[in-house]
Amino acid sequence: MKLIRLFLLTLLSGVLFSCNSAGQQKGTTGVKIDSSGKKAVAAFAEGCFWCSEHIFEELAGVDSAVSGYAGGHTKNPTYDEVCSEKTGHAETVLVYYNPGVISYSDLLDVFFSSHDPTTLNRQGPDVGTSYRSAIFYTSEEQKRLASEAIKKWTPAFKNLIVTEVSPLKTFYRAEEYHQNYTKENPYDSYVRNVSVPRFESFKRECKLKLKKE
Repeated sequence: MKLIRLFLLTLLSGVLFSCNSAGQQKGTTGVKIDSSGKKAVAAFAEGCFWCSEHIFEELAGVDSAVSGYAGGHTKNPTYDEVCSEKTGHAETVLVYYNPGVISYSDLLDVFFSSHDPTTLNRQGPDVGTSYRSAIFYTSEEQKRLASEAIKKWTPAFKNLIVTEVSPLKTFYRAEEYHQNYTKENPYDSYVRNVSVPRFESFKRECKLKLKKE
C-alpha cells in the first residue's frame, strides 16, 4: 500500500510543484510551539496523517488539524524521505483546539479510540516507523495526562499499548497536497478504502460532539 501511495503522490507532486522553485518543493516548515498562544495545541501520530487529520478536524472545538512530521532527527524532511524510514519522523497531526470546548483529555480519548495503539510501527495497511503510534507533548501537564490516558485505556485492548510519549521539539508542516487530503480527494482509492472506513468506524463510537451534528 505504501508503494502505491508513493507512486500516486509522485505523479501528483510533479503536477503541483512544477511551477515552484526547488526551495519551495519541500513544502515543509519548522514550527516552534508557543504555549502562551491563544489556541491550545496537541500533536498525535496514529498512522496515515490523511486519516487522523480528517478525524480530528471533525471534532467540535477543534479549529484545525495540520498534517506534518515530528519525532525525527533530520531537518526539513520531505514525504519521500520520511517514507524511506531513515529520518525517524512519524506522520503527525498538529491539532489546534479551544480548551473551553474540548479538553486535552478528550483529544487523548479520540486518539486511543481512532487507531490501534498496540501495533508496533504499523497501522492497518501502512507499515514502518513513520506510522508508529505516538503522543508528542508540549508541556509537563500534557505528559502527565498522556500517561494517565495510557493507564485508562490499557484494559480496553487485548495487547500491550506501545504508544510512544515524547516531547514535541519541532513539527514540520507536510507538503500542501497532503493538507485536507481526504476532503480534497474523495475518489482516491486509499481514501475510499482506508480513510473513510476508519472515520466512519470512529464516528459510530464517538461520544463527543462533532461539527456536523
